[in-house]
Amino acid sequence: MTTICCIKSCRRSGQPIYPPQAISNYEMGLVFEELIRRFAESSNETAGEHFIPRDIVRLTTALVFMEDDEALQKPGIIRTIYDPTAGTGGFLSSGMEYVTEMNPQAVMRAYGQELNPESYAICKADMLIKGQEINNIKFGNTLSGDQLYADKFDYMLSNPPFGVDWKKIEKEIRDEHHLKGFDGRFGPGLPRVSDGSLLFLMHLISKMRDASDGGGRIGIILNGSPLFTGGAGSGESEIRRYILEADLLEAIVALPTDMFYNTGIATYVWVLSNKKAAHRKGKVQLINGVNLFAKMRKSLGSKRKEMGAADIALITRTYGAFEVVDNLELDKPAEVKRNRGRQSENGNGNGGLRTFSSKIFKSHEFGYRRITIERPLRMSYQFSDERIEELRFAPKPLGAPMKWLYDEYGQGWTDEEYGDLKAWGKDIRIHIKKELSALKEKQIKDLLNRKTWLQQKAILEKARRLQQKIGTEYHDDMNGYDAAVKAAGVKLDAREKKQITAAVSWKNSDAEKMIKKVHKKGSANPIYGIFNVDGKLVEYQTDGDLRDHENVPLAPSRPVNEVNEEYFAREVLPHVPEAWIDGGKKDGQDGEIGIVGYEIPFNRHFYVYQPPRDLAEIDADLAEVSADIMQLLQEVHS
Repeated sequence: MTTICCIKSCRRSGQPIYPPQAISNYEMGLVFEELIRRFAESSNETAGEHFIPRDIVRLTTALVFMEDDEALQKPGIIRTIYDPTAGTGGFLSSGMEYVTEMNPQAVMRAYGQELNPESYAICKADMLIKGQEINNIKFGNTLSGDQLYADKFDYMLSNPPFGVDWKKIEKEIRDEHHLKGFDGRFGPGLPRVSDGSLLFLMHLISKMRDASDGGGRIGIILNGSPLFTGGAGSGESEIRRYILEADLLEAIVALPTDMFYNTGIATYVWVLSNKKAAHRKGKVQLINGVNLFAKMRKSLGSKRKEMGAADIALITRTYGAFEVVDNLELDKPAEVKRNRGRQSENGNGNGGLRTFSSKIFKSHEFGYRRITIERPLRMSYQFSDERIEELRFAPKPLGAPMKWLYDEYGQGWTDEEYGDLKAWGKDIRIHIKKELSALKEKQIKDLLNRKTWLQQKAILEKARRLQQKIGTEYHDDMNGYDAAVKAAGVKLDAREKKQITAAVSWKNSDAEKMIKKVHKKGSANPIYGIFNVDGKLVEYQTDGDLRDHENVPLAPSRPVNEVNEEYFAREVLPHVPEAWIDGGKKDGQDGEIGIVGYEIPFNRHFYVYQPPRDLAEIDADLAEVSADIMQLLQEVHS
């Protein structure tokens, strides 16, 4: 207990105010927390590093705790709460405050870890005042050095930094991923190094108390990137896949923009649990709360909006009821769009009308299978003088510099001095440094090396010998090329043949399809690239430039090939009859054709089409503006 002995007078009545003689540790902690909040908000630029806005904390805490009736009602219940990015302890304090309000006899034990030494010190002091075990608050990097590695928790709340790279701790993270796999924290996959948000989410999932032991719940604030960044097979997609297929995700709530002190970007609250209620199993609730805000009279850094108690209540009621809400019109003033700058990325497209929505999806509806669509390669060839002459120069990146050097210095070369550039080495380097700065030192040495020029000259001479045997005729069937080269009797190694072929051939949509292989056994299967051509089973070369991918929605109750083939026949074949599915591109987990991916396109699900303005109305506006301009011009000339 803390003794209070100061007396103040009321500003209005002048009567003395007698504070309580003593307050509990918990109440003293609230006082200390309020001082932290005021200190943080007084420095708008750095507030976000130390303190999370109270409205966001309150909402996230309510979403995480409201499903645990036992903790909120049963006397003497003991629960643990954890924040891996504790900051000054705002989330920990809010969790304890929420439970204390609902159940004063409940016991909450706080755990956390923080990287910033100042925030760590404040958090530890706050927990000390609140009567918590301060040894449970750790200092250091949570991702590279988890100091609570053996602990599991009932509740976890976190607001990790948005878009912060993890380059400095990459080795530790990758070692844990590769060596421990799913026995560690990062088994599902690793996101790109430029954004470590999903690493914090996987860390929290690893800390959930086992479902058999009561389970755990998570509330984490993330930006939009973790929802959709990364295609099928990427680290981000594999992490989302693990979360959704393990049925851990309960809901995602879209928050208004401009809610945080140090950023105005769109943010989302993810709510996860490993012990879902029966009616939530296999489903995910998306709540669009981007319009639930009031403008602040005075901005605090980037924070220009705040959520009121009614806004938070609407979200929590909708979440608790697990109900669908279709564009509920809010009793709030319409938002006036700005004329300049980028608009909010999660707007509802309602032309300023402010609405609230909630939708429920099956977990597999966020998944798809990316199949690879191939088309045949068609090429023509001709041993013309112009094409053969290009072989005098090496392929990129040496081709263009060699052309310049040959035009500048090589016109009078004899066989004895061909490619000798020693006399002009200094001038050439000066030119390269000025005009061709992208060339590396090794490439410059190759460029000045006579051996490079002689090798290209030898290839050029072999191509001319081939020309004498094959002729200069134009060919639209590349399938006879290898036979023609072999019949010419000119010996070529793989490098020489590759360069000559590249010089004399080109893609031509009117040419014949190039055959890769003729199968002696099996049966035709054109959907997967095996065609019956004149009684032969033919497989064609693929054209990489025409390669495409299609995302086929998952249908767990049906065979994968059946779903893929039905989609292919409906969406691809009518437009590209000669295409086929690459049956060799299979998912690494289930071995089926197509790479499984998951994304949560939040904005797409809540987009509301707004028809364009009537053309006559637009013409009237243009006429009015034109008349105003003409009037202004007349005033200038008069």
